[in-house]
Amino acid sequence: MVTIERVTAEQAQASLTELIQLLQDAVNSGASVGFLPPLSDDVARVYWQGTIDAVAHGTGLLLVACQDGHIVGTVQLALATQPNAQHRAEVQKLMVHTRVRRQGIGQALMTAVDEIARATGRTLLVLDTRRGDVSEQVYLKQGYTRAGIIPRYAQSAHGSLDDTVIFYRML
Repeated sequence: MVTIERVTAEQAQASLTELIQLLQDAVNSGASVGFLPPLSDDVARVYWQGTIDAVAHGTGLLLVACQDGHIVGTVQLALATQPNAQHRAEVQKLMVHTRVRRQGIGQALMTAVDEIARATGRTLLVLDTRRGDVSEQVYLKQGYTRAGIIPRYAQSAHGSLDDTVIFYRML
C-alpha cells in the first residue's frame, strides 16, 4: 500500500536521510534530475535543504509517496510568485525509488500534484524532462502537452548532451 501526502518543512527535515537516499538512487540510476553521479551526501543535503526552505516559505510544495513507513517517491511543485503568474506552477523532480518502479507510484504522485495545484488556485502546470525518458510517457498519460524540444539541454552521466522536452497542462 502506497500513500501520498503533502509534507511540511518540519516533516521533510525529519525525513532528510531518506530524501537524500532517494535522490542518490535516482541520480545513480540515470535519472535526469539536475545532478550527475556519484552524488555525495553533502550535495544532496544542500539540495534538499533548499527544497525544505522553499516549503517553509510557501514557495514550494513537497509530496512524498510512502510504502511500509518509508519514502519511496517524491514530486515537487514550485509556485510562481510574480503578480502576473499566480495561476501557474512548475512540477519538479518526480522521483520513484528503483526498487518500487512500475507500480503506478509516479502516476499517483502526478495525480496528487494536480489535486494540490488545483487546491492552491493553479490552473497551468509546466515541466521538463529528458527526451526519450520513461517519464515522457507518464506525463503524456497524465494529460500533458508537448510544447517543444530544446536540443542539447543537459549533460548526461555519460557526458553526452541530451535534449529536453517542455510540457504543459491546463487544469
